[in-house]
Amino acid sequence: MSQTDPHGTQPIRTAGASPEDADAAVVLVHGRGARADGMLQFAREFGREGVRYVAPQAERGTWYPNRFVAPIERNQPHLDSALAHLGRAVDEARSGGLASERIVLVGFSQGACLVSEFVARDPRRYGGLVLLSGGLIGEDGTEFDHQGDVEGMPFFLGVSDDDPHIPMSRAEETVEVFERLGADVRFDRYEGRGHGIFEEEIEYLGALLERVTR
Repeated sequence: MSQTDPHGTQPIRTAGASPEDADAAVVLVHGRGARADGMLQFAREFGREGVRYVAPQAERGTWYPNRFVAPIERNQPHLDSALAHLGRAVDEARSGGLASERIVLVGFSQGACLVSEFVARDPRRYGGLVLLSGGLIGEDGTEFDHQGDVEGMPFFLGVSDDDPHIPMSRAEETVEVFERLGADVRFDRYEGRGHGIFEEEIEYLGALLERVTR
């Protein structure tokens, strides 16, 4: 492991259609303490034929060491390394010639925070951005002044009001940013469900993939 690029030599797992045969791709980013293979297994719950699944692995299962609402410098160099590794996963999803509009980015928890930051920093029209309990990275009081246009990209954020890791206020700030960037936003607030992945979210993913693969 490089001290300046801790995720640089980590693998990118794949499943589903080959790059040449894929109608769409889904990039799946795991949470803290988890594994890429687990996200590929999760994809079986909403996946379909003709889709390529791409899942980057974090060094020691963790994308950055501190909470996502810590000052950004406290999560460096891990955060920059994680964003670069996610970029390589997106490149892998594109490797068969797919346009960004046919690539869906999905993250859970720490992975959801990472994918939201990835798209907000370089806005473009992906097939969808799905945050399963996550939000933009930065300490309380951060001014999220991202500029750009995602051109109606489907955007989903789901979070419970008692999630111990994701403050509802940060979820709301994240939704505001992507509304300003021109996303087609769906924001699901759940009551008393804690931190997890929920049935409504799996249903949304299935419907989104159906749209993207048409």
